[in-house]
Amino acid sequence: MKSIESYWGSRNPVAIILTPVSWFFCLAVWLRRLLYRAGVLAVYRAPVPVLVVGNITVGGSGKTPLVVWLVELLMNLGYRPGIVSRGYRGKSGTWPQSVEWNSDPLQVGDEPVLLARRTHCPVCVGPDRPAAAKWLIDQAGCDIIVSDDGLQHYALARDLEIAVVDGERRLGNGLCLPAGPLRERASRLETVDMIVANGAGRDGEHVMRLSVAAAVNLQDSGLNRALEDFIGGPVHAVAGIGNPARFFETLRRKGLEVIEHPFPDHHRFRFTDISFKDEFPVLMTEKDAVKCSRFAKLSHWFLKVDADLDSSFTKRFTQLLRDIANG
Repeated sequence: MKSIESYWGSRNPVAIILTPVSWFFCLAVWLRRLLYRAGVLAVYRAPVPVLVVGNITVGGSGKTPLVVWLVELLMNLGYRPGIVSRGYRGKSGTWPQSVEWNSDPLQVGDEPVLLARRTHCPVCVGPDRPAAAKWLIDQAGCDIIVSDDGLQHYALARDLEIAVVDGERRLGNGLCLPAGPLRERASRLETVDMIVANGAGRDGEHVMRLSVAAAVNLQDSGLNRALEDFIGGPVHAVAGIGNPARFFETLRRKGLEVIEHPFPDHHRFRFTDISFKDEFPVLMTEKDAVKCSRFAKLSHWFLKVDADLDSSFTKRFTQLLRDIANG
């Protein structure tokens, strides 16, 4: 049986049947945003700038590498940034929750642990983003907040919005859930400050390219290999992300022979998911590696991926920061 996501790429009969439901979804989202803007629902405005990175589609679009890139830039500019996130699928009974490099991703979510490891800056998660932002300001001394996947979390006021778009899948069939992948109508992109396209971009969008820095061993993080070292024999490719096909294609473009193992986004991996009856190496995404490191073997590797943005993005972003600082 096909998943509902498989119908989101076109205006097919299933999507058309679900379209009336998507109208109600769009209406509910619009009304909710209106209530926040009108002050009916409480909005917390932090005493420091808040930058939001998000998207209007379900699934991965490249937000996490962009957040890492932005945080590194902010630190180079002299800021003390903190990252706030939902902690999606985290099972902690206490929120907000500070995230360290060795935090349990089952408790606080996989992406926050990845961000803590890559940025070495304070990360705090919880369903109540204002509470998490307050913790970063009061307890960690942060003077600027980056809200990961926070475009639709209107309880936290924002000074700058950056939307990320998948350059290949774009907005799918252009319909809202459940008929399509949209969390909000496409017109929402007209209201953000900047649009970043992961891959091919369009007019007015800043292009982000993702490059593989190295393959890192899960059992021994000091063991790195170039991706080209895996050419010459099959590799198992494991991906529990929003768009596994992008990961598999990245490996193939490097000349690797790929045996695909796609999983749902934020999949809770077990050892049996990444153990195969042969000696071929296993490659996975960095987000998946966060959940697999506790039971990984020497045959397991993850791709360390870095974001690269054009100079026009840096220039525009720093100008917007100056405008915020000057009020």
